[in-house]
Amino acid sequence: MNNRTTKLSEGKQSTNPKSLHASRLTSHAALVIFAKAPIPGQVKTRLCPPLTPDEAATLHGSFVLDTLERTKLATTTLKLAFDRYLACAPPSTHVFFKIMEERHGVKAIDQVGEDLGARMHQAFETIFARGYRQVLIIGTDVPTVPLDHLKQALTKLEQHDLVLGPAQDGGYYLIGLKQPHPTLFLDIPWSTNQVLKLTQDKAATLGLKAALLDLWRDVDTIADLQALIDANIADGKRPKNERTFSNRTAGVLEILAKRIRSRA
Repeated sequence: MNNRTTKLSEGKQSTNPKSLHASRLTSHAALVIFAKAPIPGQVKTRLCPPLTPDEAATLHGSFVLDTLERTKLATTTLKLAFDRYLACAPPSTHVFFKIMEERHGVKAIDQVGEDLGARMHQAFETIFARGYRQVLIIGTDVPTVPLDHLKQALTKLEQHDLVLGPAQDGGYYLIGLKQPHPTLFLDIPWSTNQVLKLTQDKAATLGLKAALLDLWRDVDTIADLQALIDANIADGKRPKNERTFSNRTAGVLEILAKRIRSRA
């Protein structure tokens, strides 16, 4: 999973601007979606080959759109009261993110930091500074994760300091906190199978009460992609109103499956 005296109605100055800001929020919770712009050669590079950089970028772009659409759906179907932010790389001035911000009702912020841990910590600092009491960060590589996982994460944060969504590769696809904890992101070998374990170890050292969501598979490798293609085939046999995949992503996966077979 990359960057930031109000006058009272009677003319008095607020003694606690942060709490005043919080009182104006429509929600006490925020969901931050970490996303890269779908630039060929800069996203899903571990899928190339057999995919071309353009194909990998198309797949990634579809994942970003799925995440935006599905998280918006969660606010209506599950009545989840969180504000959505899009943490952008490259910066939020990129045309892709400007379009996403306008079309999907998210607030864009920049990813800032030299590695994933620094960028996540900065995002937590930025969003908590806006008065939120619960903040979740999720990536865009888990297009099939159930929306109920978001509800579970917020529920678990009521009684825990930290919530993690463990990924099958030893990392995590979601992290939630009630306040910033920079130590959680220091000296972690990102993109390895040690990420989740080391994060849990750090949490224990800090005395944080942690909770886990169900294990889920993200999409980083060809094996992950093939598993997603197989899931899409099974999904296509369900009634339309019960399907997980969007028509857009289902179509992309069907095309990629044919091309991968032809190149084998």
